[in-house]
Amino acid sequence: MEYDERLALFRQTRLNPFDRGEEEDGPQGDKTPPQHEARPEVFPGTRTHSSDRTMDLGLAEDHFSRPVGSFVASDIEQLKLAIEECKKLILELPEHSERQKDNVVKLIHLRLKLQELKDPEEDEPNLRVLLEHRFSKEKSKSVKQTCDKCSTIIWGLIQTWYTCTGCYYRCHSKCMNLITKPCVRSKVSHQSEYELSICPEIGLDRQDYRCAECRAQISLRGVPSEARQCDYTGQYYCSTCHWNDTAVIPARVIHNWEFESRKVCRSSMRYLALMMSRPVLRLKEINPLLFNFVEELVEIRKLRQDILLMKPYFITCKEAMEARLLLQLQDRQHFVENDDMYSLQDLIDISTGRLSCSLTEIHTTFAKHIKLDCERCQAKGFVCELCKEGDILFPFDSHTSVCHDCSAVFHRDCYFDNSTTCPRCARMTERKQDEEELDVKES
Repeated sequence: MEYDERLALFRQTRLNPFDRGEEEDGPQGDKTPPQHEARPEVFPGTRTHSSDRTMDLGLAEDHFSRPVGSFVASDIEQLKLAIEECKKLILELPEHSERQKDNVVKLIHLRLKLQELKDPEEDEPNLRVLLEHRFSKEKSKSVKQTCDKCSTIIWGLIQTWYTCTGCYYRCHSKCMNLITKPCVRSKVSHQSEYELSICPEIGLDRQDYRCAECRAQISLRGVPSEARQCDYTGQYYCSTCHWNDTAVIPARVIHNWEFESRKVCRSSMRYLALMMSRPVLRLKEINPLLFNFVEELVEIRKLRQDILLMKPYFITCKEAMEARLLLQLQDRQHFVENDDMYSLQDLIDISTGRLSCSLTEIHTTFAKHIKLDCERCQAKGFVCELCKEGDILFPFDSHTSVCHDCSAVFHRDCYFDNSTTCPRCARMTERKQDEEELDVKES
């Protein structure tokens, strides 16, 4: 398109009140909504495909897209009533149930839509909600972005465009009503798990030779459109939904310890990017043999177990709380909660050696505070009750053993060689029996 044609299109788009959705002043100075005529479809044939895709998603209609006409007061009142009904329903549903979660999401969307309708004079709203996407209007005039819907360049200087704050889906303003794919972040929030089968292909015939996302006709010969396989889902997509982006595949990492990037579709790329830092992989259940072949995993697991043993010292130490030592792991919060959950980013950093270096440094800092810098933490150490010799012991020392019942600490050699019974547990048991006998005599 030549510059003059683009400029004419820009003027027509910005000056036409139908496209802008603005209100015109009436003869008395009050504002009345403009009367619009029905317009023909922009892309013939898109309605049928859009309906098919919508039915596949289980959504019969879009409740949150911006309508063609302007809203009147009754529409705002209806939204307020819908919000109140949704709030009542949330209180009636069982706690933490899937229906309650879905209604909370719906309530958020209704409130955002109400906020959008209360300011009808803007050319384009700054925030639009569609299929759980939360689109924010961009102000950048760059031409480096590409529309995820129509796969064409976004001319920021003359075109209005939006970015989803959840999954970073980008599109023209004119393409928003054609979107049929829900926000990937909603899937991450409701279903935080990976596909753990390596490229689970089902074949083009099972897909009816259509794109798995937009249902456009595809074939391996490229007629009418090239079929491109996503290595994460195993399904085939058209060139509009699959841009040959690459990503590390979780299933290949867990089963093969392979970190080579593979080609994935756009939706899989966004999903994997959002899931990258989420600790959802329990390796000892998915593939416990991996610890026998990857020495770095064993090292990281030991460091994490030690950090969990150090955590009680920091929680009860005023100096540690003031120094905010545990915040050194704020980017990997799950490291101070458990020792068996991993994120995909953790595994990538383990393979490169980056995690081992950083975690060893943090482990050294924590141990130095407990054993050398803080007198309160030193006072919580243990003396081996079996040999009564040696320095003060801590449960995270490499040469110690910990009783699983009372958490008493002993030298490893003493505990396993000289006794099979913990002296502290024996004392506690004897004291409990004495108290029971005393209660019987008093009664």
